[in-house]
Formats: sequence, C-alpha cells, structure tokens
Amino acid sequence: MIKGYIYTMFAGADPGLGWQMTDPIYGKVPTLGACMPNIRRAVVKDDYIFSISGRVQNVKQYVVGGFSVDEKINALAAYNRLPANRMRVTPQGLFGNIIVDKNGNHLDFDYHKNYEKRIENYIVGKTPIVIDRPEHVEKAREETLEVLNQLFCRKETSIHQIIGRWRKLDEVQIRDLLAWMTNIGKG
Repeated sequence: MIKGYIYTMFAGADPGLGWQMTDPIYGKVPTLGACMPNIRRAVVKDDYIFSISGRVQNVKQYVVGGFSVDEKINALAAYNRLPANRMRVTPQGLFGNIIVDKNGNHLDFDYHKNYEKRIENYIVGKTPIVIDRPEHVEKAREETLEVLNQLFCRKETSIHQIIGRWRKLDEVQIRDLLAWMTNIGKG
C-alpha cells in the first residue's frame, strides 16, 4: 500500500520568491538528503514525498513539488553517486543536500543538528513534479490552502492548522494531489 508525506519547509524557504532549493532538490533525479529524517526513515520504495514552501510574512504558501521514492542510500553513497548535490558554499549561500565529505565526515558549515540521524536514508526519487513557472506558482499559492482543506476534510484558515510541520497521505490523497499539481502545470 503506497503512502505519502507532505511537509512544510523552514521559514523563508520559498522558491517562488527566489530561495534556492537545497533540500529537497527537484532535479532530473529528485532527492531529499538531510531534512525531515522522520519522513525519510518512514518511506519505502514507491511512496511519495511532497513539500510546501516555508512561511514568509504576507505571502501565501504553496505546494512546491513532489516525487516518488526510488531508493534509500546513506550520505556517503550519495556523495559518490550525486556529486552535484554535495553541500557547498556558493555566492547565494549554501547549496546541496549531501552533508558529508568524501570520508563520510560531517561538513563543518552544515547547519543541521543531530548529524548522526541525518546520514542514513538519503532519498533518491523518481517522477518529480515541481511547480516552478511564475504563473503556476501564483496559481498554486491561490489554491493550495483550499486543496489541502479538501484532501484532509478540513476548513482551516492556514496550512499549519491542516498539516502542522508534516502529515501522512493515503493513496487517494496522493492521486488527488498529483492530479491537481499536473493541472496547475497545464494552465
């Protein structure tokens, strides 16, 4: 039975406002590296993970993207297989979601706590769907709260009231969320 999880990224993490996606990374091969160790631990192959933009004052949050889990590996294996995802300092700030060096040591500039709990269950995904075109982001901002209320049979005024930091999804909710996201991309 396929399950999924949806979670809110940290405050300020809003790619629609120019924040650079560091974790998850929605590339050709989507990944979730150091964030949300509880979700990374709970998922299995073919489950889904979705993320919502972080809170920004006076800006509506939106579902940023999602993907299906293909496999779980450790951070050192990710370092060797996905060099583009290695955490590094860039002019725009930190980028990457692999928080170890070539020897498996924690990078001293990584801000995550509980390093030991974050090096296992690096998620390598498949079939990413991401809302990234400006007109799609704006439509998603307008509709996300309503969509989440419908998915979870709620009537709340904020995303936090519906999912808190994260929430589990069943197969029907996953299907409905994917259909809505696909429809946003067609608009």
